[in-house]
Amino acid sequence: MIALDATAVIGVVGAGAMGAGIAQVAATHGHRVVLADAMTASLTRARDGHLKAMTREVDKGRMTRVDADAVLARLTYVEGASVDQLAVFAECSVIIEAIIEQLSAKQSLFAVLESIIAPDAILASNTSSLSIAALGGACMHSSRVIGVHFFNPAPLMALVEIVPAITTSAEVTARVRALIGGWGKTTVLAADTPGFIVNRIARPFYGEAMRIMEEGIADCATIDWAMRELGGFRMGPFELTDFIGHDVNFAVTRSVFDATFFDARYRPSIAQQRLVEAGMLGRKAKRGFYDYHDGAVAPEPTRDTVLGQQIVDRILVMLINEAVDAVHVRIASAVDIEQSMTTGVNYPRGLLAWGDLIGPPTVLTRLDALYHEYGDDRYRASVRLRRVVRDGGSLL
Repeated sequence: MIALDATAVIGVVGAGAMGAGIAQVAATHGHRVVLADAMTASLTRARDGHLKAMTREVDKGRMTRVDADAVLARLTYVEGASVDQLAVFAECSVIIEAIIEQLSAKQSLFAVLESIIAPDAILASNTSSLSIAALGGACMHSSRVIGVHFFNPAPLMALVEIVPAITTSAEVTARVRALIGGWGKTTVLAADTPGFIVNRIARPFYGEAMRIMEEGIADCATIDWAMRELGGFRMGPFELTDFIGHDVNFAVTRSVFDATFFDARYRPSIAQQRLVEAGMLGRKAKRGFYDYHDGAVAPEPTRDTVLGQQIVDRILVMLINEAVDAVHVRIASAVDIEQSMTTGVNYPRGLLAWGDLIGPPTVLTRLDALYHEYGDDRYRASVRLRRVVRDGGSLL
């Protein structure tokens, strides 16, 4: 069995922001790392980014120049995706793919890697929402396939979702969790379900905000103001989706919606789809829900605290209901769900604890009011929430 200690060589396929970040984390913790990408430009950006990051660490006194140079020396960059070009991965103990979020592309890559790597090497995917079982099912040895979902930027964000498929061996799960934990990351165990923990539970933060906007109840600036100033969130939903990129955010929503067999709770927004179709992808395109061109004037919110609190209450009960239901269908433990939402997306507090603070009966009353008003299944309350209210218990 290959040892997963500092002597283990780590392979990363895909040198975009996520892949480059994961490679940096592994190299910083003593591993030799092989980073591959089919695009020369991506590798160049990754190499330049690593050099800049290490220089920053030295300038801030967090690392000596000798140590920073040692990290850079542990990184090997490989251009190409053919069998011959990826032959360098033969010495890797763990290979993490961070390529395009497309199932067929990931399956094809894993098939190539299986012909190269050792029989007990581990294949991991950084997918944010695709089925790990489907990736494993395309491999000859599915027991060694697992999800390791980092959050962007990987060097800074503490959370990593560890996602075993139904075919993943318990030993692989334990070894990978220990490895990633050794890199200073907070790991949580998630079931192989659409969106895993964070991307499933967080959907209403975006989707319900867009629904409120589409109905004309409040504009983007007012909703963002309410969620920041009254809700305590670091960013409002519209500024956050502009920051993430609408192509990315919409794709995740669509993936979760499709994979849950069109569950109304995850229905995508037409307004966001139109932004994607128009190429208005957010900050990177200088236009999304907001205008980021030079000289653009940011819209002023309507600072109506009554309206603002109504907005917060509506979005928050949707989020709490998602967290409660995630416990109900055993996506993760209550402890891991609380850790995920505070560490992975920096929510002001855990959603289950927040629901207990508001009071489960109040959460249920607000959800039922929305359900009766709209007649939309997106507002259906979790069975677990009803049972907690019935029994007078806690959501935690």
